[in-house]
Amino acid sequence: MGRVCADCHRDLPRTSYTSNQYTKGEGLSRCAGCVHGHHADTANSAPSDSGRYNNATTATFPHDNLVNPFASGAFRLVSKGKYTSGSRAGQACVCKWFKSGTVYEEDYFTLDIKAVDKALELANRFNQLNIVSKPIKFNVPEVWTFTNTGSNQWAGSKILQEPFIQNYQKFNSNTGWTDTTRDWSQVMQALSHFSYHISGGNYVLCDLQGGIYQNEVILSDPAILSRNREYGVTDLGSEGISSFFSQHECSGYCRPNWTRPSNPVRYFEPRMGTSMLRHTASAAISKPRQTAFTLPTYEEDEEDDYY
Repeated sequence: MGRVCADCHRDLPRTSYTSNQYTKGEGLSRCAGCVHGHHADTANSAPSDSGRYNNATTATFPHDNLVNPFASGAFRLVSKGKYTSGSRAGQACVCKWFKSGTVYEEDYFTLDIKAVDKALELANRFNQLNIVSKPIKFNVPEVWTFTNTGSNQWAGSKILQEPFIQNYQKFNSNTGWTDTTRDWSQVMQALSHFSYHISGGNYVLCDLQGGIYQNEVILSDPAILSRNREYGVTDLGSEGISSFFSQHECSGYCRPNWTRPSNPVRYFEPRMGTSMLRHTASAAISKPRQTAFTLPTYEEDEEDDYY
């Protein structure tokens, strides 16, 4: 049985409250999200301190790079190019598009950007704790359109555009897998744990991947796990949250007062790749059900860079 938060009026589990707040009783307890002032799920309208932006309006992509993309997932391709305008002119960038070609998968693009907006909010709060010496930032994608390509194959295609990331590596996934060989993976696990705590047990920021730079950490393509599956096919819902914490072991980067689910259960096999939920129909019971499948991780290119 849950308890209704006195501020946001959501019916939340015991783990959404600190011990101090929970002991105040019905009608007085405030969830961790409200205590910390971050119970609302609103998009960032202004540039975030934790965002890494295109700061450009045009870029070029060699034809060979488009024909032979250096990275491929289950439903998207990634190619490398170069900015030609703005403060990033001359710098490397990437574009991502769907394997369906020129079809604009609007829902996927919208949910990708929505997940990044939430990631920025959570990363900002984590960075304020000064747990590590480098701030954690996220690439902020924009929807661009191919023009002047000289080929009907690409003209008019919609893409997600963002800066390139050097030395790309994966730290954790949305099923609870983590790379135990890297110290930075423990930091990312702490960020995931913190996101659950600061959101009152409603969200987990995960599927963290990117590059470690001299003065900052740059991540891309995060997944958000939410109780109501608000963030698309990579959002594994409440079962995903439970699965994540069934594998999570706190390190020195986690703080002992951070809340976590009690007795979490593993519903998904921990895998390095990004897992997605697909709705399927069961003829026997005529009810929708969900099955999970996993995206392959991106391949390493010849420059030892990932995206």
